[in-house]
Amino acid sequence: MNEIDNSQGDASRDKMLSGSAWMTAGSIFSRILGAIYIIPWRQWFGDYFYRGNALYGFGYNIYSFVLIVAIAGIPSAIAKQVSHYNAMNEYGVGIRIYKRGLVLSAALGIISASILYFGAPLLDGGNANVIPVLHSLAWAVLIIPTMSLTRGYFQGYQEMAPSAISQFVEQLARVIYMLATAYIIMEVLHGNWVTAVSQSTFAAFIGAAFGTLTLGFYYFKRRAHFRGLVANSNNQIRVEPKQLYQEIIAQSVPFIILGAGITIFQLIDQYTFFPIMRNISGFSETEISDLFAMFAANSNKLIMISISLASALAVTAVPLLSEALTNGNKTQIKSQNTNVLSMFMFTMIPAALGMAAIAGPLNRAFYGAQYRSLAANVLTVSSIVSILMGLFVVTSAVMQGLSENKRAVKYFFIGTAVKLIVQWPLIHFLGVFGPLISTAIGLLVANYLILRYLKGHFGYDTKALNATFVHVGVGSLLMYVVAVIMVYIGNMLISIFANPYGTIASAIVAVISAVVGGFIYLYITLKTRTADVILGARSDSLRAKLRIR
Repeated sequence: MNEIDNSQGDASRDKMLSGSAWMTAGSIFSRILGAIYIIPWRQWFGDYFYRGNALYGFGYNIYSFVLIVAIAGIPSAIAKQVSHYNAMNEYGVGIRIYKRGLVLSAALGIISASILYFGAPLLDGGNANVIPVLHSLAWAVLIIPTMSLTRGYFQGYQEMAPSAISQFVEQLARVIYMLATAYIIMEVLHGNWVTAVSQSTFAAFIGAAFGTLTLGFYYFKRRAHFRGLVANSNNQIRVEPKQLYQEIIAQSVPFIILGAGITIFQLIDQYTFFPIMRNISGFSETEISDLFAMFAANSNKLIMISISLASALAVTAVPLLSEALTNGNKTQIKSQNTNVLSMFMFTMIPAALGMAAIAGPLNRAFYGAQYRSLAANVLTVSSIVSILMGLFVVTSAVMQGLSENKRAVKYFFIGTAVKLIVQWPLIHFLGVFGPLISTAIGLLVANYLILRYLKGHFGYDTKALNATFVHVGVGSLLMYVVAVIMVYIGNMLISIFANPYGTIASAIVAVISAVVGGFIYLYITLKTRTADVILGARSDSLRAKLRIR
């Protein structure tokens, strides 16, 4: 029995690792592209950079929420339902669900885009510059739901490559358009910075168009394979169109709330930070806008690179857990829970601490030396908070995969209530750090409630997770210390020849420190065999290449 259990655990871990590798690669490359563009963008915006980035972030937070509602959790719901019926060898039902979902997603895209476009004056928060930004973003809402739905369909088959590649193509097209229009408007035409921001946000539509075309290519390439699966299905289940819509919607609604979890917290910050700061401080509107940009736009863009690791795990976990639940395999469910939490710790903790270690040069490389110390401290705190953000992304996805949607939503609302309660006093006493700490407290509560429930009703290997946490924690802390020392030495050496706070110098220090720190972490986890828990047999080949005994 133990051999069977172990083989099941290894198989589920390998499947999750393979899927996560694709989703992680696509997500990280996309996030890196989405962060790197800021360097030339900042140069071209000049003195308008902080205001431009704040406006960009303000519009994007609203857009993200509307988009999540427009997508309505349908991709994850489709992935879950397709995986459910595929496990029953009823591939035809999964395809019918996808086709019905296309109609639903197209309708939601049209409705949500109209709300965003025509409702822009009601959502601008008193800033008229937000209106043209929201108008430009409405076009993306038209087609992204259909694109996301198709990604969910592929994920239901545990085919992560089409999603990952389309995600990268989408981001690449978006960044190219952003940079081209920003350069032309600001450098060539010396135009209005609000117009440049509006074109930068319209780039979301350009990226979505290219991402959709990429998915279409993969769908037609795989169409014969899908038809073959349908032909060899049991074909014993007949689901009426009305029931298909009911299943999609029933699964989707909780995904809306949980998928929008981080965005909802950011919207709370967006609509409370400005009025609270106006009442408690003597800062001007420009200064408050700069502070908002510092934590809500600048730092957030960088920590989302780390959180994308958690998102990749979450996307992979849902269909796998749904399949295990459909088969009634409690051992596999426990194994999957242990695997996803172990993989989360192995990747997210060192990523967050690594970013905190190089926060100073990293922030200067992307956003310049303005507010140098304060901005670096904000990024440091944001990096630590990102661990709790990523954990919520993963744990809520696990609950969804196990059909515990309503309970997960309940726990999220409790965490949201806690954030709302502590928001005002924390901003009052901690200023720009207040929203970050309130988010940490709210998510800490939500994560605790979810993990407690998972432990009591589905289980995970606490002993294995504790051991992983200790080893990962030690390795991450050693990596952090080494990276901090490398930053100090790097700044000291560069100061002999040049300004250590310049963009290029800061980028060099950040990259070298990150590489050295990352190597230390990899070496420690391979040496202590901690990586074996996550990577399995792949660890042996890595040890051989690095000559680790």
